Amino acid sequence: MKPKQRRLVGTPAEGRGFPAKRPRRGAGRQGKGLAESRSGRAGGSPAIGSPSRQTSTGSGEFPPAWWNRSWLLGLLLLAGIFVAYLPVRQAGFIWDDDDHLLQNPCIVGPLGFKAIWTTSAAIYYPLVLTSFWVEHALWGFNPLPYHLVNVAMHAACAILLWRVLQDLNVPGAWFGAALWAVHPVQVESVAWITELKNTQSCLFYLLAVLLFLKWRAAGTPMGRRGNERDYALALFCAMLAILSKASTVMLPVVLGLCWWWKDGRWRWRNGLRLGPFLLISALASGWTIWEQKFHSGAVGLEWSQSWPERLVIAGKAAWFYLGKLLWPHPLIFIYTRWGIDASRPAAYLPALAAAAGLFLLWWNRNGRVKPMFFASAYFLVMLFPVLGFFNVYFFRYSFVSDHFQYLASIGPLVLAAAGITAAWAFFGGTKRWLRPVFCGSLLLAFGWLTWQQSRMYRDNQVLFETTIERNPDCWIAHNNLGLMLMQAGRAPEAKARLERALALKPEDAEAHNNLGAVLDVLGQHAAATKHYERATLLKPDYTEAWINLAIDYFLTGHSADGMPAAQKALALARAQGRPSLAQRIEPWLAMSQQPGESPPATGGRN
Repeated sequence: MKPKQRRLVGTPAEGRGFPAKRPRRGAGRQGKGLAESRSGRAGGSPAIGSPSRQTSTGSGEFPPAWWNRSWLLGLLLLAGIFVAYLPVRQAGFIWDDDDHLLQNPCIVGPLGFKAIWTTSAAIYYPLVLTSFWVEHALWGFNPLPYHLVNVAMHAACAILLWRVLQDLNVPGAWFGAALWAVHPVQVESVAWITELKNTQSCLFYLLAVLLFLKWRAAGTPMGRRGNERDYALALFCAMLAILSKASTVMLPVVLGLCWWWKDGRWRWRNGLRLGPFLLISALASGWTIWEQKFHSGAVGLEWSQSWPERLVIAGKAAWFYLGKLLWPHPLIFIYTRWGIDASRPAAYLPALAAAAGLFLLWWNRNGRVKPMFFASAYFLVMLFPVLGFFNVYFFRYSFVSDHFQYLASIGPLVLAAAGITAAWAFFGGTKRWLRPVFCGSLLLAFGWLTWQQSRMYRDNQVLFETTIERNPDCWIAHNNLGLMLMQAGRAPEAKARLERALALKPEDAEAHNNLGAVLDVLGQHAAATKHYERATLLKPDYTEAWINLAIDYFLTGHSADGMPAAQKALALARAQGRPSLAQRIEPWLAMSQQPGESPPATGGRN
């Protein structure tokens, strides 16, 4: 990446990817040579396509502006993305789509739209739930439009990334954006409806960067309405990005990196203009840490790592993510959760290597390795919220996930694209046709892998079966598949899956509750009771387990134990703000207190 690449020809609009102005008539041979020399410079996409020049038609008139090379490359990028994600046409809802959409009380329940912005029901991405609310109003629970919106968001992000890279004068800007867009590691973010969090936040994040660069390029004198408008819009987009997903709180640091990249040095007074961005990010960070701990439940033994252990996790995770970008195989929905032993000195080597590498790049940051420092710093900065220093609920299953590096992956992939472009320009010589062949082949290979990976998200059964095939020790996949088999009436198969889940994760309350429900279906109530008891012991506020335990106590003739269990379930339902569940428990409890009456089912088993 060359930070200050002089344009040979072309207007500023051409350099930013806008339609070029018509060349004057009679440009002749000189105009042709200049147009050819411009490929790979102002156009920002020399890796794909042939040199562009505008020629006159047979009638002596020039082609319309939309026939410009930039428009064609933009259409090619959009088409490639939609083709790579064609399998999502047959995809449905998966895993926690029910919590965020299908059963979300703000969207389909009694709370409604107002609660998205006035209560904690929106968790920490109210703008995404607002999008879901609008989509539900438009097309209900038809999964296809939700998937198409996600793909469209991703495609728009690719176009914006191309534009940002052009403004940063990055060689091979189009190639870098395309490489990021069709890389198979992005599939988890694009093919999973819930991860609209990623695609929507990325859209506003890139808009904020683009507007900030525009404001900086025009100069920063105070009082200029146009400049301050761009600055205000950048700040507004930053807020929208954070309201979509809190991990974008690292945006101020990224803006500082971009400023340094363009100026070639850092001025501390720049921090004054980054101050509002930092304030918003600080507030959002504090809220997110609180939310993960007290609302999402990211607290307990599974999140009790010491700081040395967190440092070990961070080092391993950073190299893991880089490895998946270089060699995206296998890509797994839920990776193995690492065992961490901070007592071994060798466990710190990944973190030390990352820190030492970044320090060496920083030390030589104004030399030839400047692009490597920029990309590496960006990569680690954007990964920082999910490297293990802060509790994230998903860490219960794994310390890493593909969707965690959706934004961070821009750094290494764009660096690779720029490196390939620069190397080919230096060594390519006269064989210019090899460049589009090589780069096109790489994009086609990644596009094919993306197409294949997208098929995994068809439904829960395919998703979890594929996950178990690639990660046989994924206890949550066995648990979820067992629950699906039970709901399909295949109790013996469900029992085997849930027993496997408990063998892998003996202290999981949900697996105990689910296995108890399967044993009840098989008529083994005494065995089921033991699992319900274990579930309530492991998770005392597990309302469903208390309901199931009360039912089995009554079924097995232990009414004296069943009454306290039912009362506990009712108290929990009320305390958790679940009035509909409490209303189902109350008549059941009243009937159970009458001699000779058998309490009806409450729908608590799950």
